Amino acid sequence: MLGILQDNPLLLLFLVAGIGFPLGRIQVAGVRLGVAAVLFVGLAFGALDPSLKLPELVYQFGLALFVYCVGLSSGHGFFRSFRGQGLVYSLLAAAVILLAALLLLIPHYLLEMSPAETAGVFAGLLTSTPALAAAVEYLSRSGGAGQITEPVVGYSIAYPVSVIGMILAIYLARRLFRIDYLAEARSLKDMPGVPEEITSWTLRVDRPEAVGRSVHDLVVVHRLKVVFGRIRRGEHAEVASWGSRLELGDLVTAVGTVEELERAAQVIGCVSDQEADLDRSEVDTRQVFVSNPDVAGRTLRELELTHRFGVIVSRVWRGDMEFLPHADMVLELGDRVRVLARRERMDEVAHYLGDSFRAVSEIDVATLGLGMVAGIGVGLLPIPLPGGITIRLGLAGGPLIVALLLGFLQRTGPLVWVLPYSANLLLRQLGLTIFLAAIGTRSGYEFAHMLTQARGWAILGASGAITFLCAWAMLYVGYRWLRIPMGLLTGLLSGMQTQSATLGYALEEAQNDLPNVGYVSVYPVAMVTKIILAPVLIALLS
Repeated sequence: MLGILQDNPLLLLFLVAGIGFPLGRIQVAGVRLGVAAVLFVGLAFGALDPSLKLPELVYQFGLALFVYCVGLSSGHGFFRSFRGQGLVYSLLAAAVILLAALLLLIPHYLLEMSPAETAGVFAGLLTSTPALAAAVEYLSRSGGAGQITEPVVGYSIAYPVSVIGMILAIYLARRLFRIDYLAEARSLKDMPGVPEEITSWTLRVDRPEAVGRSVHDLVVVHRLKVVFGRIRRGEHAEVASWGSRLELGDLVTAVGTVEELERAAQVIGCVSDQEADLDRSEVDTRQVFVSNPDVAGRTLRELELTHRFGVIVSRVWRGDMEFLPHADMVLELGDRVRVLARRERMDEVAHYLGDSFRAVSEIDVATLGLGMVAGIGVGLLPIPLPGGITIRLGLAGGPLIVALLLGFLQRTGPLVWVLPYSANLLLRQLGLTIFLAAIGTRSGYEFAHMLTQARGWAILGASGAITFLCAWAMLYVGYRWLRIPMGLLTGLLSGMQTQSATLGYALEEAQNDLPNVGYVSVYPVAMVTKIILAPVLIALLS
């Protein structure tokens, strides 16, 4: 069996993934590992034989693909984060990384670890392969080529237990702080990645101050965050445009959150038991897929749908999340939009937006390839640092930074950089699975061998303790002192650790995209900080 697996790396890859996924769905004491279980299955297989490991190219491919897709989907959220608390998030992550380096000095002296070994444990504690590469490169440049294996072994010991420590901290934080992620998400306002609970009401115009006023005036003066869809007046219905003026007794459909709809009802009149959209002979409604590349990456303001087609967009679905549209909202491939239009113009609107499920299921390989080429190229660029140290962002940093920029831009001329939501999710999960399976098999044997020695267990225990303490410090300070929502905070923790497995677990727990937003908010800062600190540790401790 071992011989077959050694000769067939694809068989090993799918076997690890096929076993890991079902195990990740098993719930024990209210917790499940999700896709992170693939890592631990990979460690188990890698421990069987030193040659039983997936090629390095497999690990590199999975890592680059995963971080690139995460960056594309989170570009807007990342740059928006700097407007408010983004700087606080980055400083918190950098402070925890420095805390990990300081705490690591204790086992360094007690266990008489070499500087190279300590740098490797530091990289493993924070699961940073670029930091490990920076340590190895520093050793080769400074005449310590004979010590290159030491940081690799330290990394292998600390890596798996650090993932367990982070996941355990998230699990305990949820229980001790009694976190209700769904209720937490509902309480957040204007936070990317949080789905809004949107509903539709029919309002009757019976307030004199609303009679004769245009929809535009009512929305602007009272700052209503609702979308007015249809106005029914007697036996006739029309689409509610900005210039539509309300009359006494009109029935108006409004879409928004319950709180905003209550405000709108107070401004216009009252909630009506009579529906305004029972007759669709004049104004019809329909869900349409956004599959036209000319539409994707543009705001609703730019598209001017109301002006061109007399259409109102009342809701937008992206994956499982529902959003209330606004003028600056950017449509993406794969979005489902609910439109209201005159019945005779509905087909014209659907044709313009695309409305093709097949088209939205396809991937533009050209833009995907160009983006990946740019990301890998940026990762290869040498970055000089003081002291003669040269670092590279590597396959994790380069594709992520480029993808964040492209995700923010959405499109450049005819090139649409973002992927359809479903395609992005698929590629992201595929890349993460490949990465976890590969890194698990490649670290398994060294991990098992070191555990046969008492010193290895001591380093492992110290690594686990430091990881847990740092994770708990970040969760406690962030939640109790800085009042950061736990869903976002677990993503910040994953980004501080630059760990995809922890992010996968955080996403399983939160059941929304807040962890992704937190992850990309601090990932670049955390990665650069660790890349700098790894060789600095060797230099200071030597």
